[in-house]
Amino acid sequence: MAFSDARKTRGLYRAEVLRRESVTPHMTRVTFRGDELRALPQHGFDQWFRLFLPREDGTTDFDAVPEGFGMAGYLKYMMANAHTRPLFRNYTVRTHRPDVGELDVDFVAHGDGGIAGPWAQRAEPGERVVLLDQGRGFEVQPDAASHLLVGDESALPAVLGILRDLPRDATGVALIEIPDAADAQHVEAPAGFEVRWLPRPDPHSQPGVLALRELEAFAPLDPASLSAYLAGEQSLVAAGRRHLVGIGVPKQRIVFTGYWRVGRAG
Repeated sequence: MAFSDARKTRGLYRAEVLRRESVTPHMTRVTFRGDELRALPQHGFDQWFRLFLPREDGTTDFDAVPEGFGMAGYLKYMMANAHTRPLFRNYTVRTHRPDVGELDVDFVAHGDGGIAGPWAQRAEPGERVVLLDQGRGFEVQPDAASHLLVGDESALPAVLGILRDLPRDATGVALIEIPDAADAQHVEAPAGFEVRWLPRPDPHSQPGVLALRELEAFAPLDPASLSAYLAGEQSLVAAGRRHLVGIGVPKQRIVFTGYWRVGRAG
């Protein structure tokens, strides 16, 4: 196998910061560039990856990044020097332009808390990163009569990606909770989709409460044929899944992932 062929199969992609911009009051977009990004597979929908970030002190050992994140890969990462190995977080592809080797990633800007968000707000052109492709979580269910997408601002890129890539005859509802009305973004949704933006009344309000309230008021015509996707704060996702199962939505028709938890760094 040629080196170029091996590189396509391992899932590791090196890149550097090209630019950053403020998309909305609480969202920062960082654009990465690199020749290896031309070969990054386009899974679509909520395609996600592990993003390995440079350390502030400049001592980052990117060789500690494993070629996969199974047990062996994770052990390799954990056995590397804790003071030099890059920290990582999971993120969603916002826009991929393989023809020019560019990738847009949106980060929630929430002050100094956490790791990736603060880094994105100060990222400078030329900073190196490594991406580990992890595929996608959402799969189109051909027999779905309708779709339900629910998330907070951390799930916004994933929900928007799903709306963009769903068949154009798909119907359903997307419930998206955001910190402020100004955080709403352009949506490429099928014509038969209703997108409800749910801005919190106060920036200090508990995240996920509005989305969960709307979800619990949602009454699908045929729960057994609903395709549901829940992502964001863990309490929203867990309570939302319990509610959907309780009203008759089969568990296997619910895709769910808790990105973060209130009071704990993501």
